[in-house]
Amino acid sequence: MHRFFAPDLNPGDDTVVLPRGEAEHLTRVLRIGVGDTVSVFDGRGHEFLARVIGARHRNVGVQIVSRVEPAAEWNVSLTLAQAVLKGDKMDEVVRDAVMLGASAIQPLVTGRAETTVAGLLKGARVERWRRVVLASAKQSGRAVLPEVRTPLTVESYLEEPAPALRLMLVEPSAAEKPESMSALRALPVPGDVSVMIGPEGGWIDEECELARRAGVRLVTLGPRTLRADAVGLAALSILQFLWES
Repeated sequence: MHRFFAPDLNPGDDTVVLPRGEAEHLTRVLRIGVGDTVSVFDGRGHEFLARVIGARHRNVGVQIVSRVEPAAEWNVSLTLAQAVLKGDKMDEVVRDAVMLGASAIQPLVTGRAETTVAGLLKGARVERWRRVVLASAKQSGRAVLPEVRTPLTVESYLEEPAPALRLMLVEPSAAEKPESMSALRALPVPGDVSVMIGPEGGWIDEECELARRAGVRLVTLGPRTLRADAVGLAALSILQFLWES
């Protein structure tokens, strides 16, 4: 069943018009026509079977048929605060984080970054990541569309209101003496958590110290040093195992 994002869908609506990009994908790529059945979701946790009642390139309308139970959401609201990586690696991190149930993506500009917050916004990378989020949500069966937040520096991010638990993944040799993620077993399951993942080359010492002073728990995945684009995938998998209800 092909799935389409319908952000204008409201409770009680009998019909809805798909956004331009979704409409073009339905008509030009998938060649779906009037009378065909599809699935539509609103990005807020609701999904429905629907029948196409109009399909003309950029103008597609569907009629709601019945409610569908989407893939269950994780019981923990998790924000992946990921240092912006080079090239297309960030796209892959965003894709995998969505598939693993992240609630939000917070891009971070770090001391070792080769870009700035202004540069990211000017280069439209945030919009690109939002498209990656949508594609990943559609593929993984999620009816909730995770938020891609405006990029922040590490300093600015640490000044934001804190969730119940904040973690920073660091290398096992970090001077701040990180604890093992297995220590989190002893904690109550948090309602919300943020996980900070560093860039290629790791965090600089000042960032680790700032995080520690802000009450962030510095943790490590074990004795090996992982690639920056692999840490988030590993960390989210472990946390889901530890906290899955």
